Formats: sequence, structure tokens, C-alpha cells
Amino acid sequence: MKLTPAILVTIGLGLVMSTVAAFAEEQESGASSQAASVQQTPTAPSPQTSEPPKRKIERSMVGYIDDAIIGSRVRIRAEAGWNAQFPDRAEYFYAKCGCYRSLVGTGLPAADPTAPGPQGGVATNLNFQQLYFEGEYAPSPRFSFFAEAPVRWLQPTSFVPGTGSFGNQGGFGDLRAGVKASVLNKESTVVTIQLKSYFQTGDASKGLGVNHYSIEPYLLYYQQIGSRAAIESQFSYWHPIGGSPGVATASNPNPGSFAGDVLSYGIGPSVEVYRGDRVRFGPVVELVGWRVLDGFETVWVSANQIGQDVSGTNIVNLKAGVRATIDTRNSIYIGYGHALTNAVWYTALVRAEYRFSF
Repeated sequence: MKLTPAILVTIGLGLVMSTVAAFAEEQESGASSQAASVQQTPTAPSPQTSEPPKRKIERSMVGYIDDAIIGSRVRIRAEAGWNAQFPDRAEYFYAKCGCYRSLVGTGLPAADPTAPGPQGGVATNLNFQQLYFEGEYAPSPRFSFFAEAPVRWLQPTSFVPGTGSFGNQGGFGDLRAGVKASVLNKESTVVTIQLKSYFQTGDASKGLGVNHYSIEPYLLYYQQIGSRAAIESQFSYWHPIGGSPGVATASNPNPGSFAGDVLSYGIGPSVEVYRGDRVRFGPVVELVGWRVLDGFETVWVSANQIGQDVSGTNIVNLKAGVRATIDTRNSIYIGYGHALTNAVWYTALVRAEYRFSF
């Protein structure tokens, strides 16, 4: 197997994260042992109380924010999105439009014979569906590694007039894999660092991948509030390794990379409204945002005016859903997301997942 930059970074940071997790676990264990030795000092017996035992921390309730709680699980997630208007923005969803290849021979500086994305038309609107098969294994309560295998389907619905078109596409997408390490793991509070790597396994010419490797470090937080409520949050930084050339112009022949860095953040409160012997049920609301720091997107006005810088683009979505947990191991989530800003990755998204913990 070729050791790509993404693989090397994942392995290196994975080793660092596992060491941090092991050190934190050792420190916590040492503190517990010290407390236990202090408690061995004879004291007068305390009267019995009826106070119930503290409740063990539950699995995550959110459906879009990444889970801070480490554990072994498998998950199947399906989603459908509508109205992706700039699918090659910062090469975050799919690779730079193949339409730049059609400019080769025209003498225009924007011509790019290596543009890897779909060719045959400039898509201005498309719908998509994605199916993820995910697995996470935790050899300890503080460290885990995971992998995600996505399948994607695209249905372009409109194109820039005169640029042609391409048909529906489908197939395997870009594989993701990574590691998680908990730096704080208390009874009701969890703080986790995560590193996710993206591998260029999807066919970029069909819009199934971005044609470059990427890494995305995360900071994840879980706080249980009382016995039924919780709040979860994340902050991440998506960084492309490589990427297509930016859109050149006569005044800027070396514009940098088409792919851009993307900050992501989110917060999601939830509350358990029903708790039975076998089933627990509750709603969750998530506010998720992205800030595109640099990169380009294709905006074809004419062959002389194509592409624009997307630095500083802000996108915010509101997600609302419900999660039901059955017999502690099985969990089902259904949710809907809608864009709150003029700039969007998509205008609406429906997501459903099944999660089994072991």
C-alpha cells in the first residue's frame, strides 16, 4: 500500500492521540487509587441513605455533530439532499468542474486540461443521496479507530445553457478513516479529539469524489445535564492535501488551489422525553455551520468569466430530529436539515441512521 500524506499523518497523530489517552487514563486511575487509599482511614459509619446511584453516561443523541463518546459500534446512515448549487465549491463535495477542459485551445487562462470533475456541462443544481457504512472499535474507553465507506448517487437537474449536460451518476465515494482519543472522560462530561482522513477512492469524473486527500482534526464535547438532557458540540478544520489548480486569469495567472480549507462548528441540545424499560426517546436540535477560508467555485457567466473566489463564505444549517434507543444497544435517528443562509451546500437534507453499540 502506498503511504500517502493522509495515511502518514493519520498514523502519526493516531500514535500521539493514543499516548495522550493512555496518559490521561493513567492519571485518572492514579487519582482514583489515591482517593481510595485516603478512604481506607477508619471513620465512623455513615447512615444509609436512599440516594440513587449516579447514572452512567449515555450514548450521543445527535445526528449530524460527531459523537464525543468513545465506544465500539456499527452504523448505517442514509441521507438525501436537494439543490446543491455549486457542487465543486472548494472541492469539498466534488472535484473541480470538468468544464475547464473544454477551454483548452482557446487561449483563455482559465483552461485546465487536468480538471477532474464531471464534464459535459456546468451543473447549477443537483440532488444527491449518500449511504454510509461505518464502524468504530474501541480497545479502551479512551481510544478508538473508525472507518466510513460511502456510496453516492447524483441527479443533476439544471445546467448553464450552452455548456451541455451529463446524466445521473452513482458509485463508491471517498473512503474516510481516523482515530479518536478522550482527553477528559468524567461521569457526565467528555472531551475528545478526533482525526479523520479522506482518501480519493471515488471517481471524480462522475462527481463521486474530490480527487485529493484531506485531513480533518476535531474537538468534540459532550455534557450531560441532569438525568435527561445533554448538550453536544464540535469544532473541526478540514484541510485538503493537494487539490486542483485555482481559476487563473490574465491578472492572476497563479491563483493557488481550487480546494479550500473549511472550518466547521456545531452545537446540539437534546432531551429525553420518554424513558421506558426498553425504549428511550427524545428530540434533538442542531445548529451546524461552515466557514470556507479559501478556494474557488465554478460560476460560468461566459468562457471569459468562469469561476470565483469563495474565501469567507459562511454557511449555516438548522437540523431537527428525533432519536430512539432500544435495549441500550440499538439506536435509530431521523432528522431534517435546512439552510439558514443564502450560501448553501444544499437547501434541504433528510437523514436516517441505525446504530448498534457493542
